[in-house]
Amino acid sequence: MLTVLCLQNKDKERLKESRSNNGHLFTSITVCSTTLCSSCNRSFTSKEALSCPACNATIHNRCRDSLASCAKMKQRQQKLVKNSSALQNVTMRSKTPVMKERPSSAIYPSDSLRQSLLGSRRVRSGLGLAKSVSTNNIAGLRGAEESVGLRRILSQSTESLNFRSRTWSMESLTDDGEWWWSPLLEELKLQGSCVQSDSWSSSVDQSYLQTLHRDLIRQQDVIYELIQTEFHHVRTLRIMEGVYRRGLQEEVRVESSLLHSVFPCLDRLLELHNHFLSELLRKRQEGLIEGSNNNYTIRGLGELLVTQFSGQRAEDMKKVYSEFCSRHPKAVKIYKDVLSRDRRLQQFIRRVCRGPLLRRHGVQECILLVTQRITKYPVLLQRILDHTKGNDREPLSRALALMKDLVSSVDQEVLELSRCGRLQEVMARLDPRAQTEVQDGGVFIGGELLRRKLLHDGALMWKLQGSRMKDVQVLLMSDILVFLQEKDQKLTFASLDKSPVVSLTNLIVRDIANQERGLYLISNSTPPVMYELHAASKDERRTWMSRIQEAAHSCPSRDEFPLIETEGGALVRRLRGIHTPEIQQKDREVMELLEERGTLISDLWDASGGSKEPLSPASNRKLFRVDSSHAARAETILLSSISEGKHLTLCLIPIGRLMMINGNQLQGLALTQVKGRD
Repeated sequence: MLTVLCLQNKDKERLKESRSNNGHLFTSITVCSTTLCSSCNRSFTSKEALSCPACNATIHNRCRDSLASCAKMKQRQQKLVKNSSALQNVTMRSKTPVMKERPSSAIYPSDSLRQSLLGSRRVRSGLGLAKSVSTNNIAGLRGAEESVGLRRILSQSTESLNFRSRTWSMESLTDDGEWWWSPLLEELKLQGSCVQSDSWSSSVDQSYLQTLHRDLIRQQDVIYELIQTEFHHVRTLRIMEGVYRRGLQEEVRVESSLLHSVFPCLDRLLELHNHFLSELLRKRQEGLIEGSNNNYTIRGLGELLVTQFSGQRAEDMKKVYSEFCSRHPKAVKIYKDVLSRDRRLQQFIRRVCRGPLLRRHGVQECILLVTQRITKYPVLLQRILDHTKGNDREPLSRALALMKDLVSSVDQEVLELSRCGRLQEVMARLDPRAQTEVQDGGVFIGGELLRRKLLHDGALMWKLQGSRMKDVQVLLMSDILVFLQEKDQKLTFASLDKSPVVSLTNLIVRDIANQERGLYLISNSTPPVMYELHAASKDERRTWMSRIQEAAHSCPSRDEFPLIETEGGALVRRLRGIHTPEIQQKDREVMELLEERGTLISDLWDASGGSKEPLSPASNRKLFRVDSSHAARAETILLSSISEGKHLTLCLIPIGRLMMINGNQLQGLALTQVKGRD
């Protein structure tokens, strides 16, 4: 009787706990910051969370009461109710052969995992499906609570038989086990075995270390850090390519355009850095001491760095990093948007982040690490140079200078691309019907902004007559200032007492006395027009004044760049952009053919017993002269073709660039015309 009362009390406690958890079997897990709560759909501020292995729900600890009941557990309990009614009619004898208990190792690999899946419920050692149950005990369980208690006793062992196998398959598959990305992680772990030590000093034998100078040891430590961080960078790129991009493409079914937006130019980055890492490891292999696999010193690194950061590889790095870094904000924004509304992506990220390596390398973290990598090279190269002496300093100094130029070029390209993106945003908000009149009587439309480069933009206050102030959005373009206003959630040209388009040609910029935030703009028109603007702070006014003065100093003349482009001028500009590169390429091909022809004729002249003295560049022209009746006629045609080529050049190329064209290019154009006539 005492046993029955104890069982009833424990069953009441279990029933109360089950109701408070709504049928869920919660376990404590560690999650990453990108995981969202299944109840409130918010991210986790801490790494601790609760997870139900039956329905795959992951929630905050505070959300366990607000989560809906576990649908999977309800279905199992309904089936067990039907089975328990049949068990009541079965007479069990205590002396019958005891069913052999199934070993727990067949269900769980360890007791700790078994305890974690059962949550706060304690395992009863005296109760199990395999053990016999007395008929008197079953008959003594009367009423609703007793029947529920019986079901809880039976379900404690039978529920695990239903879903333990699926729970084990879900909980045990981490990045150390059986996911499809596990081979990639194993491969990366194997490749990184040579850079696992904290420093070069700790990776070589101490006896070998004692034979080296202190400066050489410090130099090798920094070189080792360069190789180690390069491997980590390649590992990050391969995780982005082999785990996240593949997972989003194959499991989440994300569109290819979105994948390219989240992971721009990823393949080209992998190609560049895989080659650089292989060259660094080759240097390490060449520096091994004979008869040893651990002791090595890397020599002649400067030439390798010069090759990597110059020529075509430097151009490729500039293009790739400029594109990737400029798209960084957009990539993160797109990823967050998809993550917030796509449950399949949430589940995929939740599975990926279970492993320690991938938990530290989420999508956003990987993107940020890639953008920061190019800024690390100058620091490492400077440290290597500080501990280098002798002839090795010169190539390292050149490599450092090349790397700094590359970083500056990337910064400038990113700035230009960000400005282009900003101009596109402004054009998207600009009213398509927006237009305004300028001082010379022409009509300025929004499409004219696309011909120009955006140099700076921001909000200013425009002071009108009567001390009124109007908020305006100011665009500093390559040759004009444009004032815009917001109207009905659209941008339009400011319709105030002066023209909203101000030419930078001979524009005068002055600060206002006794006002820290005000400035004057005086246009060079007839009559002159003065604009009074006010910034939000003194520093912002200083920035605007310096930017406007720099733009006005480099502003093109109206002869080269008209304020308003005519239809014919637009056609010439488009044709120039399309055909000018092709014309220049043809010019180069003609020049190469002429040089090759001159070389062949010179060889023929030497072989035929001509002058033994080498021909000077001035006398090379004699090789193209012949004594025939057609020579005078050909020379006239050639000279007329050169004149016509100059005329065509004036039509296609601006006057400011005409002085850059050399005589060889003009001759190439003329020869092209001669061939056309023939």
